Amino acid sequence: MNEHSAIPAPEALIADMGARARAAAKVMAQASTETKAAALREAARALRASKKAILDANAADMARGEENGLSAALLDRLKLDPGRIEGIAAALEAVAALPDPVGTVIDRSTPPNGLELSRVRIPLGVIGIIYESRPNVTADAGALCLMAGNAAVLRGGSEAIESSRAIHACLVDGLRAAGLPEDAVQLVPTTDRAAVGAMLRASGLIDIVVPRGGKGLVARVQEEARVPVLSHLDGLCHTYVHAAADPAMARDIAVNAKMRRTGICGAMETLLIDRDFPEPAMLVDALIGAGCEVRGDNAVQQLDDRVKPASAEDWDTEYLEPIVSAAIVVGMEAALDHIARHGSGHTDAIVTDDAEAAAHFLAAVDSAIVMHNASSQFADGGEFGLGAEIGISTGRLHARGPVALEGLTTYKWIARGKGTIRA
Repeated sequence: MNEHSAIPAPEALIADMGARARAAAKVMAQASTETKAAALREAARALRASKKAILDANAADMARGEENGLSAALLDRLKLDPGRIEGIAAALEAVAALPDPVGTVIDRSTPPNGLELSRVRIPLGVIGIIYESRPNVTADAGALCLMAGNAAVLRGGSEAIESSRAIHACLVDGLRAAGLPEDAVQLVPTTDRAAVGAMLRASGLIDIVVPRGGKGLVARVQEEARVPVLSHLDGLCHTYVHAAADPAMARDIAVNAKMRRTGICGAMETLLIDRDFPEPAMLVDALIGAGCEVRGDNAVQQLDDRVKPASAEDWDTEYLEPIVSAAIVVGMEAALDHIARHGSGHTDAIVTDDAEAAAHFLAAVDSAIVMHNASSQFADGGEFGLGAEIGISTGRLHARGPVALEGLTTYKWIARGKGTIRA
């Protein structure tokens, strides 16, 4: 029997899943903090108990990915091992321990009309999440939606389908154990791409869609969506080494920002070196020594004959591999101009011991995350103390930067009167 034989056509499938998710969302919106937390703790327990089954499922995905020629970076995103499974389980427990945003009073006021007004956080409702080859997103996204009182419809990539199914089964175990509706976290059972289109057209069933993936996926979502989208664009992250940067610090940050994990969205893709920085060749040598290919402008090429020439496309490329583009810039304003022209609004960093220069950079760069003397690899909800994240929003509306529990809520106004009528 082929995969699609027992599965309804995509439009009917998503309509059914959306209707069930909407019913579940009504229950989730009223669920207590402890009940939601208990579901996540039980899911974490199930993950640990199912380690062998998850690894076996992941091995099947990895074998298929290698046969299909997935890049090393994508295979790294796809791969699970006992340590990564423990990390996923621990992330579920971390989300369970976070303050519940639902019901939080944002502010209160009493205007001259006598009404007592408050704004109170409430869940978004049904969240559709479309993602590619990272199976941990199944757990992270499901956990965050659940803890914020939402229902989730998850559509993972075909590369990780077996791993995602195994992880999703653990989330369902947790929901069941806590007495919450199993439909609160659903995984689209088909890899048919038409299911993505059906989700994007599910107005009235899905309240918001969050795409997590490459430029092609995000572009399709933005073009076809008939529901609101919380966008996560490319991670074209820059590190600017200012003239007043400490050379050893600059070296360590540049190597870590690029090479710690090259396949994540917070990895540095472009290194900008101030013309007056005293040791530019040292930075290039350190990156090449760490196994990174450096593609540079003419000035960078003159520093080291191992540097390859950078093309016009390199400045706009999210490599997600051990490749970096590098340029010499004439002062802060040139660095800011380069970031404004080529950046994606994700994460950009300055390395400098000049506090005034750092303050100017932090104020002038219009990105979701701006850093001083730190590696862009810290662009992560967990590192920001938010628990797991559903993505890093590079847009301007609703939520920006790492999107965690608070970003998966909206608010409503509550007005209390005392027989108050309007004249």
